[in-house]
Amino acid sequence: MDTKLISTGIRYTSLPESYIRPESDRPRLSEVSTCENVPVVDLGRDDRVSVVREIANACASYGFFQVINHGVSEAAVVRMLGVAAAFFAMPLEEKMKLYSDDPSKTMRLSTSFNVKKEMVHNWRDYLRLHCYPLDKYVPEWPSNPPSFKEIVSNYCKEVRELGYRLEELISESLGLDKGHIRTILGEQGQHMAMNFYPACPEPEMTYGLPRHTDPNALTILLQDLHVAGLQVLKDGKWLAVNPIPGAFIINIGDQLQALSNGRYKSVWHRAVVNSDKERMSVASFLCPADEALISPPESLIGEGARAVYRDFTYAEYYKQFWSRNLDQEHCLELFKNQ
Repeated sequence: MDTKLISTGIRYTSLPESYIRPESDRPRLSEVSTCENVPVVDLGRDDRVSVVREIANACASYGFFQVINHGVSEAAVVRMLGVAAAFFAMPLEEKMKLYSDDPSKTMRLSTSFNVKKEMVHNWRDYLRLHCYPLDKYVPEWPSNPPSFKEIVSNYCKEVRELGYRLEELISESLGLDKGHIRTILGEQGQHMAMNFYPACPEPEMTYGLPRHTDPNALTILLQDLHVAGLQVLKDGKWLAVNPIPGAFIINIGDQLQALSNGRYKSVWHRAVVNSDKERMSVASFLCPADEALISPPESLIGEGARAVYRDFTYAEYYKQFWSRNLDQEHCLELFKNQ
């Protein structure tokens, strides 16, 4: 089967061979239970001390949390999901005009993760956009649907503001000045992945995305409210994270694990697929500036100790991440101090 786009509008009756995982590497969906104690942080509360404490506990114990009353308008969220669905519903010929398997492109429609390198493909198509600064990247975004640029631009602005608020709270939760993390990360890039997972004939034999951590600093994930698919690794077990209306999932990325000197965990997560229904998610990534030096502050290292990871620039890390398969060992392991 040609690996170019699985969102063809045609329902598959069997899983193409190039998507079938080895038996030792399958999702074992019957063994997955629901994550009952997902940390939910109410950002609308006046008690900032409690909010900071809840975030500290979530980052250290789970590596992710959900936020409600987050300040991103309901209208922006509804319109974002609507235009993403409209994009993937377009005719295949229209979508293929945007297709590329070159990870260095700042706007591309592609499939799986890295089709040129991987042995087994993932049941996912995605539109990847660079989003900051908007005036630089919006001109290259899709012109169809006609409302795409306006809706996505507005959503990106609101999500970026949320990301800044979260970075301040995370900074405080580590006992640092609230601006510390933003200062270290520099002029942050912002990327978006609109993920589309068509209905899959054999979801037990493949993934939407296999287990991975995010290479960036912070991920703000908008889940499909009607179809669950996100699973996280907690205490050696995979747990399903069911969507909460009006909430975002916040994932700690590899850069915050390094900056916190390992105190906070970049969460291992994966996406599974559904035999009956398609699923959509929109992931927004805040990324350090390429030249940002990722190095923990002295206060998090401890007297006489060394940092867990050597200093590195984000550009160095990102290049390493994209040169590998998604489900290889944690990329941070390559930067550990010996």
